Amino acid sequence: MSEQHAHDVAFVRTEFVPESPPPGVASGPVKWMRENLFASPANSVLTLLSIYAIYLILSPTLPWILNGVWTASSLSECREILNGTSGACFAVLTERWPQLLYGFKYPADEYWRPTLAFVLLFIAAAPVLFFDLPRKLLIFTGLYPFLAFWLIWGGTILTPLLALAGCVVGGLVYQRLVASNFAAGFFGGIVAALVVWTLGGVLIPEGASDNALLPAVPSRDLGGFMLNMMLGVTCVSLSLPIGIALALGRQSSMPLIKWICVVFIEFIRGVPLITLLFVASVMLSYFFPPESTVDLFLRVVIMITMFSSAYIAEVIRGGLAALPRGQYEAADSLGLDYAQAMRLIILPQALKISIPGIVNVAVGLFKDTTLVSVISMFDLVGMIRGPILASTEWNGVYWELLGFAAALFFVVCYGISQYSQWLERRLATDHR
Repeated sequence: MSEQHAHDVAFVRTEFVPESPPPGVASGPVKWMRENLFASPANSVLTLLSIYAIYLILSPTLPWILNGVWTASSLSECREILNGTSGACFAVLTERWPQLLYGFKYPADEYWRPTLAFVLLFIAAAPVLFFDLPRKLLIFTGLYPFLAFWLIWGGTILTPLLALAGCVVGGLVYQRLVASNFAAGFFGGIVAALVVWTLGGVLIPEGASDNALLPAVPSRDLGGFMLNMMLGVTCVSLSLPIGIALALGRQSSMPLIKWICVVFIEFIRGVPLITLLFVASVMLSYFFPPESTVDLFLRVVIMITMFSSAYIAEVIRGGLAALPRGQYEAADSLGLDYAQAMRLIILPQALKISIPGIVNVAVGLFKDTTLVSVISMFDLVGMIRGPILASTEWNGVYWELLGFAAALFFVVCYGISQYSQWLERRLATDHR
C-alpha cells in the first residue's frame, strides 16, 4: 500500500472517549431556572416582581414567627416576655391544644379513643384508596365505621352491632333484588336495614350503657378538629353512593324515580348549606316520631350528606353524559342487565372522568363543616370564636389561632388534592 493511500484510510478509535458533564446551562438548577423563571423577558419581570412580593410578605412575618413565645399562661404574660418586641403568642396553642383538637367537654382521660379511631382511619381507608393492597383488608374497612362509632361515643357495644346487622341485611336484600331492578334493590335494601334497626332498638334494654366497657360520651361533648374530621369523613363517605344513586335515578326511564331525583337535586342545590343547618338544628326533629330523640350530630350529618350528594350527583351525571353511546350498546351486546352494565362498564369509566369534580366537592364539603359553629356546635372554629377567645387569658389572640386552624385544613385538603392527582395519573383519566 502506498504512503498516499495509507493517509486516505480513516482512523478508527479503539476505546470510548470519557464522558464529559453537560454544560451548566443545560442541566441542573440553572436549566430549570432558565426554562421556568427566566424563559422570556416578560417571565423574568414577573419572576422578579414575585420575589419582591414574597420579600414584602416574609420580612415582617418571619421575625414575628421566629420570635414567638411558646410557654406562657396568658396573653399578658406573653407581652411581658416579649417586652415590646414583635412576636407571636403561640403559648395559646400549647395551653389550649386539647380544646382545639377534642373540644372542651370531651373527657381528658379518654383522649386516646378518638386518637385511636383517627389512626385506624388510615388503615381502613388504605385498601379503598390504594387498590394494589390485598382485598382482604376491605373486611376491616367495612367494620371500621362501627368500631370508630363505639370508640368515640362509647356506651354499649350492642348499638354498633345492631347497626352492622342492619347494613348486612340491607346488603343481602339489595343483592337479591338488584338483578331484576336497580331501584327496587336500592330502596329495598334501605327499607330492610331500617326495619332491622327499628326492631333491634326496641330489644336493646334500657341502661345497657351503664355496664359498658367504654364510658358513654354524649354528642354534645364532641368538639374541636375531631368534630370537623368526623363530619367530613362521614358525610363524604355517605354522599358518594347516594350521589351515584341520584345520578342514575335522574337518568332512569321510570318517570316517578326520575322526577323524585330531579326535584331533590334541584331543590337541595338551590338552598344554602347554612339554611339546611338551621333546619337540622330547629326543624328536622319534627319529622321524626314524637317519642324519638334524634341527636343533633345525626341531624347535621343528614343535612350535610343531602347537600353534598346533590352536588356529587350532578358531577357523576356529567361523567355519564361524557361516555359515548357505544359503551351502553357494548354492554347490551354482551347480554348484561342494567346492574351489571353499570357496575362493570359504565360506572368505572364515568367515575374516572368525574374524579376532579368529586374531589372538588369533597374539599369544599370538608371546609364547610366549619359552618356548624353557627348552630352552637363547637368545632375548631367554634372553639376559637367561643370558649378560647371569650376567656380573659387569651382574649385578643387571633392570628395564632386562626393560622393554626388554616394550617390543619390546608394539610387535609392538600392531601386530598394530591391523592386525586395521583389517582388520575394512575387511572389515565385522559383516555390517552
